[in-house]
Amino acid sequence: MQKDLRNPMKVEFNNRVDYCVGTGRMGLALQKEYMEQLKLVQKEIGFSHIRGHGLFSDDMAIYQEYEDRKTGERIIEYNFTYLDLVMDNYREVGLKPFLELGFMPKKMASGEQTIFYWRGNVTPPKDYSLWCDLVVATLKHLMDRYGKEEVLTWPIEVWNEPNLPGVWKGADMQEYFRLFEETFRAIKALDPAFRVGGPAICGVKDEFWIEEFMKFIREKKLAVDFITRHHYTTGQHDFNGHYTYAPLEDQEFRFNNLHSTRTIVDSFEEYKGLPIHITEFNTSYTPNCVIHDTNLNAAYLAQHLSRLGDDNESYSYWTFGDIFEEMGVPYTPFHGGFGMVANRSIPKPTFHTFSFYKKLQGECIWRDNDMIAVKNEDGSIRIVAWNVCEKEEERKDKEISVTLPLAEGEYSVVKQLVDEESCNPRKIWHDLGEPSSLSDEQAELLRRAALPFISSERIKAGCDLTLTLKPNAVIYLEVRPSVMTSDRGFRFDH
Repeated sequence: MQKDLRNPMKVEFNNRVDYCVGTGRMGLALQKEYMEQLKLVQKEIGFSHIRGHGLFSDDMAIYQEYEDRKTGERIIEYNFTYLDLVMDNYREVGLKPFLELGFMPKKMASGEQTIFYWRGNVTPPKDYSLWCDLVVATLKHLMDRYGKEEVLTWPIEVWNEPNLPGVWKGADMQEYFRLFEETFRAIKALDPAFRVGGPAICGVKDEFWIEEFMKFIREKKLAVDFITRHHYTTGQHDFNGHYTYAPLEDQEFRFNNLHSTRTIVDSFEEYKGLPIHITEFNTSYTPNCVIHDTNLNAAYLAQHLSRLGDDNESYSYWTFGDIFEEMGVPYTPFHGGFGMVANRSIPKPTFHTFSFYKKLQGECIWRDNDMIAVKNEDGSIRIVAWNVCEKEEERKDKEISVTLPLAEGEYSVVKQLVDEESCNPRKIWHDLGEPSSLSDEQAELLRRAALPFISSERIKAGCDLTLTLKPNAVIYLEVRPSVMTSDRGFRFDH
């Protein structure tokens, strides 16, 4: 197929790939391996925000309530020891939190229902004033520690996936609306400059929930700062042992679903144009779906990332790493975890898709279902192309011929290739016998196997580039002006 970039498309490409990334519960940030993976992600990609669950769960130990032994009086205290350690770790690697308010401290909860291996309580507070006091006290502490002007830049989301009965008791819409309103008003009373949004819904009855939420905030005259939702792209899951398997959904179908949220929000005149943040997205919504570790995942998301910014202010990949315990501690390094980095700090193919997109800075001159290209003022051109092959009958090479809009002169072309042959650590792990506990030697081998294949060439203006992509390949190439500056007497061809 031919792509003539001399006749560029007029495409608005809002590349927010590095705005936010997801994590498991926040308490995991106290673990050494967690921070090693996060440092790797920040070094090679560099996100600006991080969002995770469990800010108020009992393992963070913020809310403390007990009876005084002498007086019998109920004492309420706040313990910010772990919160400070977590926030310090995030700030050390250049991250701001995208604060998700949840789950419910056990002693504040109205019920016993929990979710996940680590038992986050998903019931409403038994006393809303206690909940609002906790939220306000936490924000005050953060402002005291990190500075008011800094903390006011941290977005705040009220709860997580209240439209799912496992994550908010009974998926009780009216109870969630109460939680949102009381929390919103308490935060804005502390400082109206805080940015607060919701409802962080996921999948089930998403259009109905967004519509009703917009009606609710209109009725209550709540000037919310943004809308949040989640986005997953696989169909029904088949469970087998520790693992799940799921087919990918059609990309156009998924983009249409995302656009429905934009349409609904914009139908409310006073909220038209309100930013929408996708605070979680991935292919599968389970942390043990084998697709997450594959080159297919990387190629599918390469296409997805080219368009997620069309309707959305940001889109946060769920998650950066595989230190993650919603369904328990994983048994093996490759287990279908959400992360773009496997345990022992082994980048998965999807890691490189994000790294490539981070480099796509400039004016978008081409975007279609196979490729995206940007041009910079210095004359350089950067391209990401992909070849999604989910089904066996689709598995064939894709050849793309690119005509570049180059001025006279010579150019260097550097390509980075990720495909099932050149960058597939999961395959090497399989051939090693799928060890559950990696030796240091095996871990280092897999980290080396997780690097893209790099090639280069020199071209002159007027030459076409031919890209050959094997099944589920993602390629990044950078074309830039290059004047030869050889040393006296040096012959490269000798």
